[in-house]
Amino acid sequence: MKTQKQILQKLGIEKLNPMQNEAYKVIQNSAEVILLSPTGSGKTVAFLLPLLFGLDETKDEVQLMIIVPSRELAMQIGQVIREMGAGFKTNVFYGGRALTKDFDELKHVPTIVVGTPGRIADHLRRESFETTHVKALVLDEYDKSLEVGFDKEMSEILDLLPNLQKKILTSATEEDQLPKFIALERPVILDFLSEHQSKLEIKAIISPDKDKLATLVKALHNIGNHPGIIFCNFKDSIERVSDYLTENGIPHGCFHGGLEQQDRERSLVKFRNGSYQILLATDLAARGLDIQELKFIIHYHFPTRSHEFTHRNGRTARMNAEGTAYVVRWIGESFPDFIGDLEEEPLVRVMSRFKSPWQTLFISGGRRDKISKGDIAGFLFKKVGLKKEDVGIIELKQECSFVAIATHKMSQTIQKMNNQHLKKRKVRVYSI
Repeated sequence: MKTQKQILQKLGIEKLNPMQNEAYKVIQNSAEVILLSPTGSGKTVAFLLPLLFGLDETKDEVQLMIIVPSRELAMQIGQVIREMGAGFKTNVFYGGRALTKDFDELKHVPTIVVGTPGRIADHLRRESFETTHVKALVLDEYDKSLEVGFDKEMSEILDLLPNLQKKILTSATEEDQLPKFIALERPVILDFLSEHQSKLEIKAIISPDKDKLATLVKALHNIGNHPGIIFCNFKDSIERVSDYLTENGIPHGCFHGGLEQQDRERSLVKFRNGSYQILLATDLAARGLDIQELKFIIHYHFPTRSHEFTHRNGRTARMNAEGTAYVVRWIGESFPDFIGDLEEEPLVRVMSRFKSPWQTLFISGGRRDKISKGDIAGFLFKKVGLKKEDVGIIELKQECSFVAIATHKMSQTIQKMNNQHLKKRKVRVYSI
C-alpha cells in the first residue's frame, strides 16, 4: 500500500483541502459519518483515502462497498481508485451492461465493489460474492440513492451486510430525514456547505413566448461560446431542444437516461475535451459527474424541487470560481417559491461563433491493452507529426481511448494512425 503522499502525487494533488483533512480524521475514527460538502469540493478523495488505509491487504474478500445513484458516478469512482494506485482490485457494477462481464471480473474476488443500487442488489440476491467481510459502506450522493425507486434495493443491500462497522453518507445537500433502514445511531455530521463562498449569480431570462426555444438560442448567443449545461426535465424535451439548436448551428451533446451507455459516455467525453461546449441534460448531469468548470448553466425548465435547483446550480461557480445560473421563464408564469425573485438578464442582438477548435478521435485500444496516455501522445507527436498544441485531453478507458485533436489536423491523424500498432495492439481510429 502506498503512503498518503504517494497517492496524492499520483492524483496530482499537492495537499488535502480543509474538508478532506477533517474528513480523513473523522472517518478513520468514527463508525457513522455524514459528509456534506459542495459539488466539486473533493468528496470522493475525502472518503476514499481513510477507507483505503483501513483495508486488509492479506484478505481476498470484498471489504468495501460504495453505492452511487448513476453508472457514470460508479465508473468515475472506479477510475479515481485506479488512479490512486493503492493496489486493491476494484469492480464497478451498473445496469445496462452484460451480467456476463460482471461474472468474468468476479472470477478474481475484488476488495472494493462500486455500483448502482439495482445492480448491487441483484448480485447480492445471486450471492455473486461473499458479504461477511464487508466492513465499510459508502452511500455517495445518498439523497439520490435513497429516493423512492431505490429504497427497496437499498434496504435489501443493508440487510445482506451483516458485519458492517462503518457507514459513510455523502451529499452536496442536506436531507431532513433518513429512512429507518439506514439505522444510523449517532452519526458525526461534517457540514461544509456553509463554508463554501459561492460566487454564483442567478438571473432570470424572460421569454415573450410560451415556447422558449427562440429565447434560448438568443440567450446562448448573448452568453457566447463558453462551456455550460442546459437542464431540461424530460428526455423528449431534450430531443426537441436538440433539433432546434442543430437547426441554428449550435453544436452540443445530449445526456439523459434514455440514451445507450456508449452514447452517454461519448457525450461526456466530447463535452470534457471541448469538442462541443454545450450539454443538453436532465438532472442526471446535476451531480457526481467529472466535468470541467462551467461558465454557466441554464434551467430551460424549472426544477421541481429545491434540492434539484441546488444540485444543478452546483455545476457552476464551484470551489470559489465564478459562474451564472440562468432560469428561463415565460412571461406568463411565476417562479417556484424556492427560486424567488431574480434580476432579469437583458438579451441584446449578438451573434456568437460556436465552432470548436477540437474534434474527438476514437482509438480501439485502452487500459486493458496496457496502453498509457504517454504511449498515445508519443505516437501522435513522433509518428503523426502533431505538435503539443494540436493535442488536447486524452482519456483512457478499459477497452478504448479518446483524444481531442485540433480540427484541422484530424484527417492527417486518421490517415497516419489507422491500422497502426500502438504498444502491441493494431488499432482502428476514427472521428466521433
